[in-house]
Amino acid sequence: MGDDILDALLAAIPLPSLAIDSTERIIAANTEALTLIGQQAKGRNYVTILRQPALLDAIEATLTDRTPRTTRYLSNDGAQDTTLRVSCRPVRDVGQDGAGAVLLSFEDVSHVEQAGQMRRDFVANVSHELRTPLTALMGFIETLRGPARDDAAASTRFLNIMQDEAERMNRLVGDLMSLNRVEGDERVRPTQSVVLNDVLESTLRTLRPLASEAGVTFDIQMPDTPVHMIGDSDQLKQVFTNLTENAIKYGGTGGRITVKMTTSPREAALRAPGARVQVIDYGPGIDPVHLPRLTERFYRADDHRSRALGGTGLGLAIVKHIINRHRGRLRVESELGEGATFTVILPVQENV
Repeated sequence: MGDDILDALLAAIPLPSLAIDSTERIIAANTEALTLIGQQAKGRNYVTILRQPALLDAIEATLTDRTPRTTRYLSNDGAQDTTLRVSCRPVRDVGQDGAGAVLLSFEDVSHVEQAGQMRRDFVANVSHELRTPLTALMGFIETLRGPARDDAAASTRFLNIMQDEAERMNRLVGDLMSLNRVEGDERVRPTQSVVLNDVLESTLRTLRPLASEAGVTFDIQMPDTPVHMIGDSDQLKQVFTNLTENAIKYGGTGGRITVKMTTSPREAALRAPGARVQVIDYGPGIDPVHLPRLTERFYRADDHRSRALGGTGLGLAIVKHIINRHRGRLRVESELGEGATFTVILPVQENV
């Protein structure tokens, strides 16, 4: 088989692919492979181009015994690391004197690696979040059975703490179940027609006792005309409940929270008619360094304060998935000392 034919065959393969013959030269490579390893690779010794020991060992062994092998190759495009699975397969009757060659194909498996790492991180985070209250409960139970057995005051205090820890675990389990549900539904479009004004009013009515207890008043600004959209009213209420509760807990020192809804016949973020619902607090604000990661599972801008206020670290992750299901957008703006603004952008129905 001539090199021209080999080049033509490799050009038809969608994965980065190259061939190395018994002289250890790269005798053919498709465009994708040259982009990956360098445009000047063809004709050069593979050791000077590929360099990574595990891959070099696999190529050398396959050239020697003609046995297929699979290994890994790590690349970096300047922005991020990429993990590629490399298949080494022997090819007969090609290369110098028809002595054979090794065909390498590179498959990007970074997404598989990332999914595996996310799964491991998730399990580790859940285990950590549950271990803390469980350890506290076990410690107090041991104390109540021993030194505090006959101490009524201590028993009452410990039981109250145990109840708080049990409620914390219950909230965590509830949020985990909710996150699982919304992730499962994320690709299923809602079908019911809802009035966004009614969802917001119902949410704020439910949260007024919590706001009063925290000394917070609501400044509500929304259109007089009903704003219709296709959505899941329960999930939308969950979004606005979470955002407003967070504003009360973390920004309530400002004494008021503004909930503002505006509509536009062409929302730039959606390229369609849309509504913006903004939950604005006037508290201490959030350091901008945290903003890109706020919707990650278990990420907290202020870990200690969040735990003290009963946060599970999952609320904004749930919000993100619900908004994604509704084909909307979430924007967060904040500066330290200047409060925070959470903006939910949702597609709406016109002329309903």
